Amino acid sequence: MLNNLQQYWGAFTAWLHALIGDTAWLMLVSACETLYMTLSATLIAAIFGTLLGLILYATRRGRFLANPYVYYPLGIIVNIGRSIPYIILALWIVPFTRFIVGVSIGNTAAIVPLTLSAVPFIARMVENMLNEVPGGLIEAAQAMGASPTQIMRKVLLPEALPGIINALTITLIALIGYSAIAGALGAGGLGKVAYAYGYQRYRPDIMLYTVCIIVVLVQNIQWLGDALARRFDHR
Repeated sequence: MLNNLQQYWGAFTAWLHALIGDTAWLMLVSACETLYMTLSATLIAAIFGTLLGLILYATRRGRFLANPYVYYPLGIIVNIGRSIPYIILALWIVPFTRFIVGVSIGNTAAIVPLTLSAVPFIARMVENMLNEVPGGLIEAAQAMGASPTQIMRKVLLPEALPGIINALTITLIALIGYSAIAGALGAGGLGKVAYAYGYQRYRPDIMLYTVCIIVVLVQNIQWLGDALARRFDHR
């Protein structure tokens, strides 16, 4: 069954390649590679970044799990992570990337530094969104006997969800830009096409196509993020 699906898929891609031509096929494949890297990294970073943001919020002074021995060291680690430029981070953690995915270059390998660069950013954004939740809601939940986990799950996250969606939208758009750097470091995607075909082979048309595709991707991601934020806004 799997072999049949692979054969059908190979026949379909060959037909589509012949139909749209080499340049359009190159743009399509590179756009899919960019989405694969950035969406995967954003999804993983959203999970860990949200957890870190919740911990930072809950252990802050005056919160229901206030603990300076957790909040301040974790805050320092998050700030350090945010201060390292992506290109330095990607080169610095090559051994770690190879340990996690088995290779140090390629689309899958690029997900590791993209994720690590996004986690601290999302953590701070989530913490800021949670700080905007009215304190009266938390006090009411505590008065009804809600546990810290219940407060986070049933009060904080639902109320802050529109802001968190906006933060994830911003992160995804930023990672599209980072993926262009990853393309120059051995990954695929639009960054590699722009560098290898547009710059090194003196093809300004390729450069223009990649820019146009990135603009379209960013516009659609921003539109979708705004729509989802409005959908989950309880105000």
